[in-house]
Amino acid sequence: VGCWIKGMYPVKANGMGGSEMRMGGDRTLSQIFDHTFVEYTFEDGTKMYSQGRHLKGGWSNVSESVHGSKGTCDVARAIWPFEGDPIRIRGAGGGHYQEQKDLIETLHKGEYYNEAEYGAMSTFTAILGREACYSGKEINAAELMEKGRDYAPGIDDYTFSSTPPVVPGENGEYPVPAPGVYRPFA
Repeated sequence: VGCWIKGMYPVKANGMGGSEMRMGGDRTLSQIFDHTFVEYTFEDGTKMYSQGRHLKGGWSNVSESVHGSKGTCDVARAIWPFEGDPIRIRGAGGGHYQEQKDLIETLHKGEYYNEAEYGAMSTFTAILGREACYSGKEINAAELMEKGRDYAPGIDDYTFSSTPPVVPGENGEYPVPAPGVYRPFA
């Protein structure tokens, strides 16, 4: 959402996170972090912050907030200008409905609706943040795009009986990335 609001993608990211409570501490089920915080930086110097956590019994929130020179906005609820009354945002069910509406309207006009680049770059933005958290380093987006890991080596030859790219170790536990040790580049 932040990239959509900015109309651009971040050029670098740094972050932190860990795996404290994932699957009740059972590392035989997963290797991903259960909490992260990422600071993304855009070419113009502005920042976008993203936090995520999925902890059983913990606070949960999925939202987007924008802070600018004229006020603040909770993208799903309201705009609070520094001068004047709040502007409530009333929609017909959220962005997913709007996406479907746009797709159907475009197809009815006989036009093409292509969100491939937006989808790919949004995914890359998430990967950029994850690599920053896993490595504990500031990651340059262009460098990651050029020299980043191959997350699925040999994917063209995968079958349902192929060995997955990440498997548990001898102790049955999946390897969990260690910031400062994990290498984001091939």
